[in-house]
Amino acid sequence: MKAVIFLNNKMVAQNGTIGIIGGGQLGQMLVLSAKEMGLKTVILDPDPTCPAGQASDEQIVAPYDDFSALEKLAKRVDVMTYEFENVDLEALEHLTDAKLLPQGTRLLKITKNRLAEKTFLHESGLKTAPFEAVKNKVELKQAVAKLGMPSILKTCEGGYDGKAQVTLKQSADLLEAEELLQQGPCILEGFVDFSMECSVMVARNVSGATTVFPVSENIHRNHILHESIIPARMDEHLQHKAQALALKIAESLDLHGILGVEFFVGKDQEIYVNELAPRPHNSGHFSIEACNFSQFDIHNRAILNWPLPQIELLRPAVMVNVLGQHKAGSEALIAQKPQWHFHDYGKKDVRHDRKMGHITILTNDLSTTLAEITATKVWD
Repeated sequence: MKAVIFLNNKMVAQNGTIGIIGGGQLGQMLVLSAKEMGLKTVILDPDPTCPAGQASDEQIVAPYDDFSALEKLAKRVDVMTYEFENVDLEALEHLTDAKLLPQGTRLLKITKNRLAEKTFLHESGLKTAPFEAVKNKVELKQAVAKLGMPSILKTCEGGYDGKAQVTLKQSADLLEAEELLQQGPCILEGFVDFSMECSVMVARNVSGATTVFPVSENIHRNHILHESIIPARMDEHLQHKAQALALKIAESLDLHGILGVEFFVGKDQEIYVNELAPRPHNSGHFSIEACNFSQFDIHNRAILNWPLPQIELLRPAVMVNVLGQHKAGSEALIAQKPQWHFHDYGKKDVRHDRKMGHITILTNDLSTTLAEITATKVWD
């Protein structure tokens, strides 16, 4: 018999089953966390070789918008979640059930659309980069005249790691921007004069309990996360402010699950919220080794309505991504770096700029560790 505990709402029992829509590396790490917690998992993903499917108890091989497959998944699990925001919203709404999908669909509606997301943040009283909606060439010229250059045009939906966007630095870039408009409605964002890019993972369970992770300092290359440094090398009061803003957003969204909040630290020492990720986030991977609970543990706990612990950073850490072009070099480091934590996602195809894994290094000296990473020349 399942032992079920009650708070304000019913908790899912320890031997329950989580259904995960999406089979990438985030799903895989959710599965591994669930296994340790005594839970079963079922994955829905069209790729029979997907990373999460390799570790889960069961996989339903089907497209994300397959209603019958989603219904099949729903019947086999106690609770459902998703590992990326580009899932089919209509299909999820077809199955809307507050108990089965604690995250609901409002969060997805907001975070799937960059314009809706920026509007939500602005209406919540949070600072963002200036932005304008753009649907055609006329609106593009008007928006550029208002925001100036440099600025960046992004499709409202889809796109990640720098895809589906154009940076406007001079008039000649408008031609490429006009081509992007053919993909659908866009948003033009002005640039923020920032000194650092950071992120915070925040979680809230169904009963309203919250917890927040340390601030991660993020370094990008070609719009893809390269390194995360924890704790971020910023003033303590700014770290507390960033965490407080993340908690405010979680409450405003009535969040059930984990949320990644990406932001800029302006040279004016203000914090500008950039993007929201309604799921575990690449910059939170450090938590697997560096914290008392990982972001995956906390997301699972939140959607199961288990109590949420206060997060402790056990050791400072650096997380570095392993893309396709780094895979061979990083594998060679295994024999040289016994203190490093190597993660491989088990993806079948190795491609340039594809996230194949990550490495986390616990340290007492961030500067020395960053120099050690550079000295390997794997990420040159």
